[in-house]
Amino acid sequence: MFSFISMNWKGKPLENYESILKLISETKTKGGLKIESRLDTKKYEKGKKITKEDFANLSLEFKNKFPLWNYTIKPFE
Repeated sequence: MFSFISMNWKGKPLENYESILKLISETKTKGGLKIESRLDTKKYEKGKKITKEDFANLSLEFKNKFPLWNYTIKPFE
C-alpha cells in the first residue's frame, strides 16, 4: 500500500495534513484497492514499554515470508 501512496504523491508538495490525507485517500490501484485516511489527533504516552507477559499474550499470526516483518495482530476472542 505504501508504494502506491508514494507513487500517487510523487512530485507533489506535502504542505499540511489536509493535503497529505487527500493524496492518500485519492490512491487507488488497478486491482481495486482504495485507501482511506484520517488524522489521528490522540496524544500517546511516550516511552511506554510492553511487558514480556503482555507480549506473550498477543495473538500474532506470522506469515511465511519475512515473518518478523509480516504478521497480523488478531483481536482477542
